[in-house]
Amino acid sequence: MPEDGRRIRGAVLGRELSTAVVMFHEAVGAYLGVSAGDQRALTLIGRDGALSAGELAERTGLTPGAVTGMIDRLERAGLVRREHDPNDRRRVLVTATGHQPDVFADLAAAMDDLAGRYSEAELTTIADYLTRTIGIMREQTRRLTARRTG
Repeated sequence: MPEDGRRIRGAVLGRELSTAVVMFHEAVGAYLGVSAGDQRALTLIGRDGALSAGELAERTGLTPGAVTGMIDRLERAGLVRREHDPNDRRRVLVTATGHQPDVFADLAAAMDDLAGRYSEAELTTIADYLTRTIGIMREQTRRLTARRTG
């Protein structure tokens, strides 16, 4: 395939993947009563462990008031809980409950089934493509944020 065709196919597939991911997270949000942004915060908490509301505000770029609403929604959905910091009882930490909504379990199973269709060499190539795509998306996000904030 000519270089232009490969570039066009990559751009089209990238847009389609991005749209599918956003739409999936919108559907999950509607199902659970949380936003896509709430889900991203849950990912941070799940990955990094207990975080204070202030740390969540800093990492997400949201205001403290918006973070409070986000934590409330995640708590109502049974995905996080507030706990007192054992080192400072005045400070509240937000921790993941470990509750895995069925929608994510179903997705994980479907993705495992899909991965089973590929050889190790093909999975290595796919992982390389996705890792590089993530890097590009993060860099583009940084650039847009820098342009917006001056």
